[in-house]
Amino acid sequence: MLRGIGVPVQRHCSPFLRRSNSFPPICKSTMSETPKPILPSFVSLPDDDKTAQNSTHSGYIFRLVSYNILAQAYVKSSYFPHSPSSCLKWKARSQAVLTYLKNFGADFLCLQELDEYNSFYKNNLESVGYSSIYIQRTGNKRDGCGIFYKQSSAEMLLTEEIHYNDLVDQLDPSSLNLTKSEDDVANGIKKVDISTDVKKKASKGDPNDPTVRLKRDCVGLLAAFKLSHPSSPLIVVANTHIYWDPDWADVKLAQVKYLLSRLSKFRELVLSRFSTMPFVIVVGDFNSTPGDQVYNYVVSDCSDTSNEVAPIKLYSLYGSNGGEPEFTNCTPDFTGTLDYIFLSCDSNCLKPARLLCVPGPDSPDVTGGLPNHFHPSDHLPIGADFKFVSRS
Repeated sequence: MLRGIGVPVQRHCSPFLRRSNSFPPICKSTMSETPKPILPSFVSLPDDDKTAQNSTHSGYIFRLVSYNILAQAYVKSSYFPHSPSSCLKWKARSQAVLTYLKNFGADFLCLQELDEYNSFYKNNLESVGYSSIYIQRTGNKRDGCGIFYKQSSAEMLLTEEIHYNDLVDQLDPSSLNLTKSEDDVANGIKKVDISTDVKKKASKGDPNDPTVRLKRDCVGLLAAFKLSHPSSPLIVVANTHIYWDPDWADVKLAQVKYLLSRLSKFRELVLSRFSTMPFVIVVGDFNSTPGDQVYNYVVSDCSDTSNEVAPIKLYSLYGSNGGEPEFTNCTPDFTGTLDYIFLSCDSNCLKPARLLCVPGPDSPDVTGGLPNHFHPSDHLPIGADFKFVSRS
């Protein structure tokens, strides 16, 4: 969740944006008190119109959706002045989010800002066939990341948790007296740029102290799966939520570098245990807009900061199929793209068949900001149907 920061957003034109005549306006005073989430819409990629609808022809197809559902702990009327008060109450929001999740028909649901996991989401999604893993943020934070998967679609083989606070243990002692330079940012998890122009104070301690600066309580999950179809290879799904503050871009970059470092090692671990190199899908709320340091590093384009290449090469699913959505996060103070699906570049047998539509900038789906009865979060879901194409 990103609020009130005025980050410039790089605009893209994607054919997978819902246009303005798709749905009726929202956030009106006459709106019904009953939550009515919009049914998700998946659109076939241009050269997959036929194969996307014929699984026997195209190979095994599975659906994955990533969604920052907005933790109820962060729902305050002051954050969402344009949202009807009835949309912000837990009783209404919980049912709206649950209905939304069920309507995706996904084999994998990767959720960020997931709170009320044990008290609500775990059992309710188990009742419709999902198993799940969950990691809660450290400190006093109540939310975390979860991966829900259909028991009929996949078997979980291996998991790892990622605590980005572990970055403190990765610090080179000589880096504790860093001076401000681009080289420090480029050095990743070993060195962290300590900016002197910090507009926001850390909750505790000196924000210029890297041992304080890196403790943001953010987390991620890695999980390896064997899909139910006998001819399908293994996949690794990574789900994460990167730190939000735009003034702390160095921390975001350090977290993403740590994520990809851990992911690369996890992939090798899966290979050693199961004698199969898995395909990789990385999803989450990266709290970073297209073209910035984090985004460029993930897609291995670091020409604006360094020549460093990520340990695992990824590409953006939406970015490679018409362009990133014009926004995935919408509040009264900020509208921009923060959520992504990345795939490993060597996943040549794993092809996207359909993409989940995302509203365009002129769409009444998001008039007035979110959340509302149609979109119960300040983020929008992204997702895709994937198919395996035989190597033979």
